[in-house]
Amino acid sequence: MKHVERLIVFDTTLRDGEQSPGATLNTQEKLEIARQLARLGVDVIEAGFPYASPGDFEAVQLIARELKGVTICGLARTLPQDIDRCAEALQDAERARIHTFIATSDLHMQYKLRKSREDVLASTQEAVTHACNKLRELRGDRFWEVEFSPEDAGRSDEAFLFQVIETAIRAGATTINIPDTVGYTTPSEFGGLIRRIREHVPNIDQAIISVHCHNDLGLAAANSLEAVKNGARQVECTINGIGERAGNCSLEEIVMTLFVRRPYFNPYFGRPAESEEPLTQIKTTEIYRTSRLVSTHTGMLVQPNKAIVGANAFAHESGIHQDGVLKNKRTYEIMDAESIGLAENHLVLGKLSGRNAFRSRLQELGFFLNETDLNRAFLRFKDLADKKKHVTDWDLEAIVNDEARQVLEAYQLLQVQVSCGDQGLPTATVKILVPQGEELVDAAVGTGPVDAVYKAINRMIQLPNELIEFSVQSVTEGIDALGKVTIRLRHGGKTFTGHGANTDIIVASARAYINALNKLHNALSHPEIMTNQEEIAGQKV
Repeated sequence: MKHVERLIVFDTTLRDGEQSPGATLNTQEKLEIARQLARLGVDVIEAGFPYASPGDFEAVQLIARELKGVTICGLARTLPQDIDRCAEALQDAERARIHTFIATSDLHMQYKLRKSREDVLASTQEAVTHACNKLRELRGDRFWEVEFSPEDAGRSDEAFLFQVIETAIRAGATTINIPDTVGYTTPSEFGGLIRRIREHVPNIDQAIISVHCHNDLGLAAANSLEAVKNGARQVECTINGIGERAGNCSLEEIVMTLFVRRPYFNPYFGRPAESEEPLTQIKTTEIYRTSRLVSTHTGMLVQPNKAIVGANAFAHESGIHQDGVLKNKRTYEIMDAESIGLAENHLVLGKLSGRNAFRSRLQELGFFLNETDLNRAFLRFKDLADKKKHVTDWDLEAIVNDEARQVLEAYQLLQVQVSCGDQGLPTATVKILVPQGEELVDAAVGTGPVDAVYKAINRMIQLPNELIEFSVQSVTEGIDALGKVTIRLRHGGKTFTGHGANTDIIVASARAYINALNKLHNALSHPEIMTNQEEIAGQKV
């Protein structure tokens, strides 16, 4: 196995993470997350599945062109058209990788692929060879590599699995990824599999072993760490652990385990236990910011008790715990909140602050806006500063998330007014601007003020949809806190997520709904950008 002195962090938030129901990202959202992943320090960004849709191709191509100092990877089945499309999307990347895969378990081969073992071996040989030749043709001496995954490796016959891996390496693959595709294995089983791969694949020394674990039984991080102890040197993971079904291995859990328990893991990397050299190149202080960005764009809220980045991860309510922490934080905290970039909020800006100070503070928080987005966000900030005595970093982040990242606005919310109470009928009057330039006003009665607002909007914007999720979060503490609303709509089997933030939760709800309807409108107006993955459904690592 190739010698690697640290763990390679392969982030698949933009590919496998986006497969989470309702987590579809547009091209600009993908690019923004990719930029933050680069600041975080990941080694490889799996930016998408270029053959899946024109939108995915465009996103991978844009990320490949813009990001430097990080390997950009695209996923492809073992089909020539997939591989060619992937190579084309990666053509301008500074560092490019094609990740191709095919199932190797008898269950998948019989019922999904309807192929024999001989067919799968031949496909492996042909695909890896074709990927190497295509990248060599398009990129020449510029850095490129090929990764191969035997899908459902955790349930594959080991003798056949070893044969497939040997074939892939012989064809040119330099990274062999072992997926626990359905989260079936336990740590001792998975670690043992990695150990036996090292022992029984004769050319394994020519490749890096990677692992890709799913969390169906809640064991993704444990399985990945056990694999690391047995020789794996790349872990595929996602921010907040998002992904298919119960999700993927969580990047923050892997990274912070290696950070906090470095003396325990150092010997597995051939280092003295007391070595202070980091085991990954991740900038841990960017973890919390990355987590919030992904949560905002995907609309997938982080559960409060989520390890590392959950709201309760550094909170203490028990009197015994509070007493211990006040005396010594290490009594109940094994890491500092500051180590993941979670710092104490403080007053940063006020209503008299200028545009330059506003821009400077946003850049310190990791937000780099163009002039148009900055102007819009600054107007929202001034409006908020007139309403709130204390404007915090979280308020600024919410403004940027809500205002500077709006989709193309076919419909604009102009005014919302509601009347409600326990003795009256909740009534809402809403004014919107429609694409034809006309201002429409309508009123409706609902079961509550938000329902009334949505009914009024629906009467003016006649886009049939099903509201499948509505959630409200407080961005900061206090009665004047910004409220952040996230909603999901379903139309034609597709899910569209909307976001809105305001000190008035009704206004935030209206903004979120309009945001989602704009995404739906754009998708219906440009059907070619909608992901069309029917032909590849169920065939992902």
